Amino acid sequence: MAVISTPLATSFRIQVQTGTDTNGQPVYRLRSYSRVKPAATDQDVFDVAQAIGTLQVNPVIAISRLNENDLAAGV
Repeated sequence: MAVISTPLATSFRIQVQTGTDTNGQPVYRLRSYSRVKPAATDQDVFDVAQAIGTLQVNPVIAISRLNENDLAAGV
């Protein structure tokens, strides 16, 4: 049986390093951005996240894309 996947929503997260703890280990925070068009390409999402990252005071460590899909049984 085939599964039909329907895109519902997309968001992305930017992980930034906000400093270090008392042991000298890095401390990270996530910045989340929603309402991204599900049809947007990975490259477009990455480019926008990088542009937003340049506005951050803290250095960007990672960029993640999160896709939410509805799964249904196909006929």
